[in-house]
Amino acid sequence: MEGVVVNGSFWRHRPVAVTGAMGFVGSHLVAELVRAGAEVVVLVRDDVPPTPTVKDWRGKASEVQGQLQDQALMERFLGEFEVRTVFHLAAQTQVRVANNNPVSTFDSNIRGTWTLLEACRRTPGIEQIVVASSDKAYGDQPTLPYTEDMPLLATHPYDVSKAAADLVCMSYRKTYGLPLSMSRCGNFFGPGDTNWDRLVPGTIRSLLAGERPIVRSDGSPTRDYIHVADGASAYVCMAEKMADDPAAVGEIFNFSVESPMNVIDLVELVRKAAGRMDLEPVVQAGARNEIQDQFLSSEKARRVLGWTPRMSMDEALSSTVDWYRDFLAEEGRD
Repeated sequence: MEGVVVNGSFWRHRPVAVTGAMGFVGSHLVAELVRAGAEVVVLVRDDVPPTPTVKDWRGKASEVQGQLQDQALMERFLGEFEVRTVFHLAAQTQVRVANNNPVSTFDSNIRGTWTLLEACRRTPGIEQIVVASSDKAYGDQPTLPYTEDMPLLATHPYDVSKAAADLVCMSYRKTYGLPLSMSRCGNFFGPGDTNWDRLVPGTIRSLLAGERPIVRSDGSPTRDYIHVADGASAYVCMAEKMADDPAAVGEIFNFSVESPMNVIDLVELVRKAAGRMDLEPVVQAGARNEIQDQFLSSEKARRVLGWTPRMSMDEALSSTVDWYRDFLAEEGRD
């Protein structure tokens, strides 16, 4: 996989804090920041087996153990490492988990956000704060694609958790002048994701094992899908632009390949990339409390940030399948 394009002179020796670093997108972001020479400190909540991407940078970034909701810890996390740039990616990200456990999702996604922002407010030297939100914050809109000026109409637990966190962010921006901006992306996929409940890795693993893939919905929901490298590049691009142009601070940016597709069509592309068109999906039609159609316009990101995705969906899925083929083969030899 190609690396994210970064401004090496900007990141070299720059103290950077990342929450959610052990997660899928966060691990890729940290890998790129470490490669760029940044002095990265990450927050680690649980001691879990590292993903392949985390293994790439573990031992090269400082780690602080604890909970995002711990105010004193967050202030130490930022203050003792003299952090200048913050990437806030930590969240409970699974819609099904949120439906089953709304309170823990609200606690992580809303209280966790205000705790971090309060720590930023009390920490001198913070210059950029990039907050990773989600397209789910927009809720069920009468017109698509989503644009950044739309009101937040979230209703389901996960969607509400992200919308509420966004409002908290704007409150801290407007009231205290925190140098933050927010991103809203669609569904990430790519190398290193070992959460097999997610559609792309779960489908790939089933196909490579010679099994029919499972589709939990009826296959009709439409979504944006974006390669993890393009997601990491979006966050890096935001921070660099915020440092260069004050007009980019306090803004919301959508990031999308702008090629939305329904679940069945995505599974078809994965089957084609895996060479397993003989394995028809099992459509369970059991998903509940999810928005039917969600996709984003990236016009503002192109215009203001100069950001564009670097891979088509076909290229991104093909390279992703190749990675999983190698990874699962190696895992089978262990």
